[in-house]
Amino acid sequence: MTPKITFEEHFMAPGFEKHSEAFLKLIPRAQAERLMQRLNDFDGERLELMDKGGIVRTVLSLTGPGPQGEPDDTATEAAQRANDYLAQKIALRPDRLSGFAALPMHDPEAAVVELRRAVKELGFLGCLVNGHTHGTYYDAPEYDVFWAELERLDVPLYLHPANAYATPYVLQGMPVLQGATWGWGVETGSHALRLLFAGVFDRFPGVRIVLGHMGEALPFLRWRYDSRFGAYPMGVDLKLKPSQYFTRNILITTSGVCSHPSLMGALGEMGEEGVMFSVDYPYEDTEAAVAFIETAPLDDRAKRMVCHDTAAGLLGLPLASDA
Repeated sequence: MTPKITFEEHFMAPGFEKHSEAFLKLIPRAQAERLMQRLNDFDGERLELMDKGGIVRTVLSLTGPGPQGEPDDTATEAAQRANDYLAQKIALRPDRLSGFAALPMHDPEAAVVELRRAVKELGFLGCLVNGHTHGTYYDAPEYDVFWAELERLDVPLYLHPANAYATPYVLQGMPVLQGATWGWGVETGSHALRLLFAGVFDRFPGVRIVLGHMGEALPFLRWRYDSRFGAYPMGVDLKLKPSQYFTRNILITTSGVCSHPSLMGALGEMGEEGVMFSVDYPYEDTEAAVAFIETAPLDDRAKRMVCHDTAAGLLGLPLASDA
């Protein structure tokens, strides 16, 4: 079985349960209880599924919305508390678990301080941010200080889905379209494109962001971004074609999209250096995700890259061939 790294894998920290209440009310009680049990598990079923699926390391992140759901006056303390809690759990199994920092993006300077602490003192491998912060997106000029630090530390940001700040009119009255089925991907993919077209990757070429769910469908439109931006630049000036920021600055994971045709299309667009395996545990099925990638029509080298080595290079971990 191919060794694997996964890094859209979630946990719950004490005090953040309040943010999940609205979501949990929408699903059957037994399912909600099972979900919370898995979010609070670090060394039981989580490790058993990792062992069974050949997952040698998982990078944990606080389930959404995390600090992005906190008001300004509590966000920094809440992020610190969540990161300290995760560090304590990782210390019990450092051979299998790593962490992404939760950040108080309400204040770019505070986010810089906590990112630096999490990476330098807690040993985290990057950060995961649950979308916008109360309607603020991170292409705004005041966030340049944050992107500069992310580039300096040479760690990635995983841009995770969140609810739209205001429900788009076309989705109103259709709750089924507002979440994971459609709306979260539109929201998160749009946020990533804001970063691209605002020139964040020109100002900070070493910044790498990761999008889950097969890149929120963005890779499949790379050609069109070039075509239509070339025809209608709308006053935006970029150093590269939009498509060229993919793989260089925007990488993706397969989390939540267990489709061989989608995987092959994403690899065709971005190459083995831009596509990585992940699960989205416990919201997705680890066994199904493992079966999907193990049966994918890839040669051994490509499978090793997608399952392990591309992520290892991104996260500063040993390659499978060096283990």
